[in-house]
Amino acid sequence: MRLSPTQKKFLRARAHALRPVVIVGGSGLHEAVLAEIDQALAHHELIKVRFNCGDRAARQAMQDTVGEHCRAALVQAIGHIGVFYRKADKPRITLPR
Repeated sequence: MRLSPTQKKFLRARAHALRPVVIVGGSGLHEAVLAEIDQALAHHELIKVRFNCGDRAARQAMQDTVGEHCRAALVQAIGHIGVFYRKADKPRITLPR
């Protein structure tokens, strides 16, 4: 999923007040964690995920895996937090063009 810079800016503003819905522990991503993220995206459309691992490259790899597996766009990544968006079947968030 591709987002324009305007859409990313809009989603970053909406995500600012959110708290992480899913926390990925030091043992990494498992099928159960990916299923939980997928379910959260289906319900909320826009979520924050906290990646508790010390290595920046490992966090980036996990964020890429979440994006590919859940068909979600990475809106923003700051430190240990990643913001993901996936349009729902009945969207509640209307993106600007």
